Amino acid sequence: MEIVDLIGKALGVRAFYHKVISGNIANSQTPAYKEKDIDFKNELGKRLGAAAGKRMSDPSDYNVTENQGNDGLKSIDGNTVDLEGQTVKLTENQLMYHALVQIAGKRFSLMKYIISEGKR
Repeated sequence: MEIVDLIGKALGVRAFYHKVISGNIANSQTPAYKEKDIDFKNELGKRLGAAAGKRMSDPSDYNVTENQGNDGLKSIDGNTVDLEGQTVKLTENQLMYHALVQIAGKRFSLMKYIISEGKR
């Protein structure tokens, strides 16, 4: 698998995860809202295993799960969003996204260097 393709698919999953976390934060005060999450490794694995040429970028292609509050985080109004936990997840996801962008940039710089035969 080409590394650029792998990075592209990982960036796509990270971008969708950002939307999920942002939605959780936006709905942290909504009564009966259930915190949503995705399994990054599983979602990336699905995209890596997808047939060549099949694009999996539709939101319905993701398996989004809901936290039903079984871990004691359910509030009186039925909302299961842990705002602090979501903020940590958002920060981690953002750092991972930027790291992937930097890796892609380095890869393209290397390709440019090779194409120009090392001349500056």
